[in-house]
Amino acid sequence: MSTTESAAGAARDETDISLRAERARSDLALAAKRTDLEAVADQVVEHARDKADAVLEGERDRADQMREPAGGVAGGASAALVQQRAREDEAVNEERAEADESLRRDRNEQARVLAALLPLERDRTDRDLLTERRRSDDALAQRDDFLGIVSHDLRNLLSGIVINASLVAEDAASQDEARREATAAGLLRIRRYAARMNRLVGDLVDVASIEAGRLAVHREQGDAAALLSDAVEAFAHAAADKGVALRVEKVEASLPGSFDAGRMLQVLANLITNALKFTPSGGVIVVRGAREGGGLHLAVHDSGAGIPEGIQEAVFERFWQASKTTSKGLGLGLYISRCIVEEHGGTISVESAPGKGSTFHVTIPDALLAAAPARGASSVSPG
Repeated sequence: MSTTESAAGAARDETDISLRAERARSDLALAAKRTDLEAVADQVVEHARDKADAVLEGERDRADQMREPAGGVAGGASAALVQQRAREDEAVNEERAEADESLRRDRNEQARVLAALLPLERDRTDRDLLTERRRSDDALAQRDDFLGIVSHDLRNLLSGIVINASLVAEDAASQDEARREATAAGLLRIRRYAARMNRLVGDLVDVASIEAGRLAVHREQGDAAALLSDAVEAFAHAAADKGVALRVEKVEASLPGSFDAGRMLQVLANLITNALKFTPSGGVIVVRGAREGGGLHLAVHDSGAGIPEGIQEAVFERFWQASKTTSKGLGLGLYISRCIVEEHGGTISVESAPGKGSTFHVTIPDALLAAAPARGASSVSPG
């Protein structure tokens, strides 16, 4: 067990001890409060009964004083009246005793219900606490895996930059043609490594912005046809180096819409990058765009291995690739793409089958739609 896990376990043990102590104090406080309330209620009832008895006694005294016996002397009550009053008092006492017993039963029932409900509520709290702890453990484990992957990738990229920078420094003083070519190749590798590091850092910044609810998307009127051509052109050399045909297909002359051009270019770049990862040499990647249903529909199709149906939704989850296939990256590109598309009010989905490739669909609804400059359909092939 690591030091971090030991510290976390000790902290949770301390939390459990504190929780049990707090519940014990709560039980004592509830019992004391219930006792106090019952005592106050008893005092109120007793006071009301004393007051009623005093009023009744006063009324009887006045009635006796107004009564005139046969001998002409006022005051006093006959034996029959005394017996009647005694029976009335007995009836009142019986009613009061029944009321006291009913109150006692009600209090006992309330105490029983509370005693039964409180453990249930605490059990639910304990289950929620355990669930939250499991989620926390999963998040920490995912974070540790993620940090390990990021550290490994950055270390490899930095090592490549250092090594190639050293070689460039050695070759810079030479006038030999072969050494100059090696220098140029080293500089190209340094640029490639630096670009990958910049892209990795950019993804991390985007994830932080998404988690903080501050992902910046600024929609403007534009032409998505130009966006598709720019995205394909940016990856033409990478596709050619891998032997994959990359082209734009079936694009209308103009695809006007309202979107954040930079962010949507990022989405297309992520989708094309993902397609290049899983498309073997000799394969094809086709980028399409059209106006459909009052909005934009963009698609990136590849002839790669495809995605099983059971995990097609999972590919859009954060770090999904990092936890399943670390050699394929951090698993941030599709997650960031989904967040960008949803910030536009659109949707992103994948249609795929093992052995038949994958097609990622992006829909962006119109907003402040205006005509964009006409642009002819384009086709970009490797080389």
